[in-house]
Amino acid sequence: MDLLTPALRQRLLANGTSPGDHVPLVKFFNPLGAATWLITELDADGDTLFGLADLGFGCPELGSVSLAELASVRLPLGFGIERDLYFAARHPLSVFAHAARAQGHITENADHLAHAAAALAREAAAGRNRSPP
Repeated sequence: MDLLTPALRQRLLANGTSPGDHVPLVKFFNPLGAATWLITELDADGDTLFGLADLGFGCPELGSVSLAELASVRLPLGFGIERDLYFAARHPLSVFAHAARAQGHITENADHLAHAAAALAREAAAGRNRSPP
């Protein structure tokens, strides 16, 4: 399976040229392990992806990953990194990152994501209510 369809590639490239807190468009995962990536952007080089990575060590982080490297991973029994065909995010990447830091891993649990979204909204509201020094 190709990790990206042409339509996903175009949407990721569009996100890569526009600033913002994008909703993840793609979820990649290791079918034999704990590694997961939620991807929001693709650079113009066609290889550098940006998103939230969780390699299963309890410290998910935002950063870049190479599409070519993900595609080249060979696992036992002929497996490789796969794309979750049913993934559909409803929250921006910041919410997934906040929830992942709280849980120690990427989560799609609706309660965890709602709690993270509410916490980020409170932080944003508190920042808007502060008067400049």
